[in-house]
Amino acid sequence: MNNKIKKPLAAILCCIVLVGSIGATVFAMTSGKEQEEPEEKSALLVEENEADLVKDETVYVLAGADGSVEKIIVSDWIKNSVGSNSFSDKSELTNVENVKGDESYTMNGDNMRVWDAQGNDIYYQGDIEKELPVNLNVSYKLDGNNISPKDLAGKSGRVTIRFDYENNQFQTVEINGKQEKIYVPFAMITGMMLDNDIFTDVDVSNGKLINDGDRTIVAGIAFPGLQSNLNIDKEKFEVPDYVEISADVKNFEMTNMVTIATNEIFTGLNTDEFDSVDDLTNSLDELTDAMDQLIDGSSQLYDGLCTLLDKSEELVNGINQLADGAAKLKNGAGDLDNGAIDLANGAKQLTEGLGQLTANNDTLNAGSKQVFDSLLNMANTQLAAAELSVPELTIENYAGILNEIIASLDTSNVAKQAQAVALQKVTAAVNEQKDTITASVTAAVKEQVTAKVSEGVRENVKAQVLASQGMTEEQYEAAVNTGAIAPEQQAQIDIAIDTQMESETVKATIDANVNTQMQSEDIQKTIAVKTEEQIKLLIEQNMNSAEVQAQITAALEQAKSGAASISAIKEQLDSYNTFYIGLSQYTAGVASVKDGADALNAGADQLKAGTAELYAGMNELYNGILELKNGAPALVDGVIALRDGAMKLSDGLKEFNEQGIQKLVDAVDGDLDGLFTRIKATEDVSKNYKSFSGVSDDMDGQVKFIYRTDSIKME
Repeated sequence: MNNKIKKPLAAILCCIVLVGSIGATVFAMTSGKEQEEPEEKSALLVEENEADLVKDETVYVLAGADGSVEKIIVSDWIKNSVGSNSFSDKSELTNVENVKGDESYTMNGDNMRVWDAQGNDIYYQGDIEKELPVNLNVSYKLDGNNISPKDLAGKSGRVTIRFDYENNQFQTVEINGKQEKIYVPFAMITGMMLDNDIFTDVDVSNGKLINDGDRTIVAGIAFPGLQSNLNIDKEKFEVPDYVEISADVKNFEMTNMVTIATNEIFTGLNTDEFDSVDDLTNSLDELTDAMDQLIDGSSQLYDGLCTLLDKSEELVNGINQLADGAAKLKNGAGDLDNGAIDLANGAKQLTEGLGQLTANNDTLNAGSKQVFDSLLNMANTQLAAAELSVPELTIENYAGILNEIIASLDTSNVAKQAQAVALQKVTAAVNEQKDTITASVTAAVKEQVTAKVSEGVRENVKAQVLASQGMTEEQYEAAVNTGAIAPEQQAQIDIAIDTQMESETVKATIDANVNTQMQSEDIQKTIAVKTEEQIKLLIEQNMNSAEVQAQITAALEQAKSGAASISAIKEQLDSYNTFYIGLSQYTAGVASVKDGADALNAGADQLKAGTAELYAGMNELYNGILELKNGAPALVDGVIALRDGAMKLSDGLKEFNEQGIQKLVDAVDGDLDGLFTRIKATEDVSKNYKSFSGVSDDMDGQVKFIYRTDSIKME
């Protein structure tokens, strides 16, 4: 952790933790009395929430790469610890959906949801349009110049990414007779994974870097509004309200960044157990006096050891003969024993260190899985919003399910499906008009049959009229052609024919013949064939219409967009899956190395026991031969070591007094009482903020916010 974050954290933790513990510790040091046994649970922490109903709320903020809010999804878990059959829930959410059960709700007169809980916990999600308590703004610079996220993709140079957090959530509190704003103390924790092929020489303010060789994991922390709450001069302690990451990049590209906002740090405090600020001040004064006495004592010890060293050197000068062989043998055995001790100590430290790492394996894996489950829940929500009916995504099945969806949205497949759906709809619509089409075709055929029958009847009528004139049709045509029949006579004959054609008898004959032919098998077959031809023609015309073609094109565009969205979801999950698998491999490797270290530790202990016996025997031999020789250098070395140690002790105590205790004393001589009041006010404001979407009076609550910004990629 860098120095910039050490100072504010030291100030905050010092003011919080020391108030509850330093007084008792200093009293035990300076009074000489035995210190009382500590309580099993720290008075600084509040008891765990024992309310009958607790709303655990997670607010997912989907944001652009610059931090601008695009959508807010709220996930609520109502913990029904007493198994109530029903309870009322206050919430501003819309589109509320039970995501983990079939329990339903009704709205009462107070516009609150009354859940039919059936003794169960309730899990639900919903949407909300409301100002967030903390606004996130992400800005980018390339080689010192401002640049937009879109323009940054694919660029190379020195990139700086800055996260600014604007705290909007406060209460007006009276402090020392003055009304002041006290902000809800949110801790903003921003994290991201950077590809080491793209990002090098990474630096973060107020944060931590973890490099696994392939990726650099960045985590930064800030407390917007806390500097104002505590009213601390930035020249003494600066509480960070932003996070800044800088790195050398090549062809810039970055996955989603996640920021978590929580006020649980201060909500979990219990300042009611503090006795008084005066007790703390008196204890710090006593600690200062004790430190002064320790410094004076260490200086006197150093002066005495210097005198002893001078006298020891006189004794060494009086020894003239050396037993070189015995000395070398003894020193060799001593070196071997010291090496065995160092090896045993190192093996023990290695085992203990690996034990600490191994102890965190389950926590790391569980936390990693929890993040993975959160991402999968968000993906499931997006798929449900897209009305895609697919099995719930899990770590094991998400890749296969998403690949199937992407394959089903292939352009060629969608085109065939859209064409088939359109053809089915058009065919159904045309077939609904089949009776009308059949009637139209029948009318047309009847018209043709009537014309043909009428023509035949007219020929018969004409023959009859000509016969009454003593002529056949052939004779009549010949006479007309030769001019033997005048036009007036021709007109009379035509009139006679027309008159008979209009007679009821002839019309009845025509109708009878037409009806007979219309009922014939050939005519009925003709009508059926013509009807099918007309239906096919209408289907083809409708399929080629602009409206139907536009529907097919829209389906294709929607499929392309859907495929791109699903691919983006899968890419994000694949990216985290790589980290998830890598973390599992890492923890498994740590466990394996721990087993090897245990074996090494056991072997080192056995070696140490053997060398200790060897050294003891050689030491007895050496003491018997050169007791005086061995004693004098040992005395000198011991005195030098004591002298040097005393000097380091003296210097260390002075440095501790000047840099550590004195700062605490200065803080007490300042306004520790006011600082304590502000910490208490901050704690109270934090405990009052329990929910973003709303919480009932008879229900306790806690809330955290998860901001996810868009990835930045080259198009």
